[in-house]
Amino acid sequence: MVSHLQRKPLNEQRGEAKIIQEVMKKDSGLAYVGFRLIGLEPGAAYEETLAGDECCIVALTGRITVTEGEHVFADIGTRESVFERKPTDSVFVSGGKTIRVEAATAAQVALCYSPSLHPLPTKLIAARDVGSEQRGKYQNRRMVHNILPDSDPSASSLLVVEVYTESGNFSSYPPHKHDRDNLPDESFLEETYYHELDPQQGFVFQRVYTDDRSLDETMAVEHGDVVIVPAGYHPVGVPDGYASYYLNVMAGPTRVWKFHNDPDHAWILDRD
Repeated sequence: MVSHLQRKPLNEQRGEAKIIQEVMKKDSGLAYVGFRLIGLEPGAAYEETLAGDECCIVALTGRITVTEGEHVFADIGTRESVFERKPTDSVFVSGGKTIRVEAATAAQVALCYSPSLHPLPTKLIAARDVGSEQRGKYQNRRMVHNILPDSDPSASSLLVVEVYTESGNFSSYPPHKHDRDNLPDESFLEETYYHELDPQQGFVFQRVYTDDRSLDETMAVEHGDVVIVPAGYHPVGVPDGYASYYLNVMAGPTRVWKFHNDPDHAWILDRD
């Protein structure tokens, strides 16, 4: 049985675009985060007018042209597979604007949404400007691409990162949460995980749980699934032989990422 926090691919044709995943506030139970993944064949286009949300358009795979008003970002995108493990290009667009995404090649495009708190300039986030970092040690290693971190003021509420976790490792680990508006110690941020696996027949395990276990779900997550994290800790474990990719979208009342580790497992950070 699939958890209420887990979304299988939709794969619904809508105009020229295939809607591969769609986790929007109207039906997800989330108040801040929305996520849509679209597939486009060469020459096909997707258009949307943003209302109260800002959007980060991530060229997940393939090459696209993004147009917003007078802004045209032509032939962006750097990879044919996310498992090339190199950063890609993205475009940030504030609320109230119309976006058009046209595919130069077959492409998959992630649309990451959160509330537009005030107008901001449309901006290309070039792959060369995306910071990469290695985190963790032992079997807790992962590589992070910081597309739209809280240190970048380009967005008013949106945070977007990519994470690669290799075979036999855990990430989002030790388990941490960010579900209390208690700054400077912890911020309230909802989150979605869009997962891909290499090879694609693989799976990872993701647990979402709160201290009081009023929420406690453990999911076998397959290629193309989305996991919704409204609250709680949310570690990911990757079985031997497979590599994990996920795209995180986060947002909340304050655009700061401050997390709290599960006290039962925080000792993992103190190992030599």
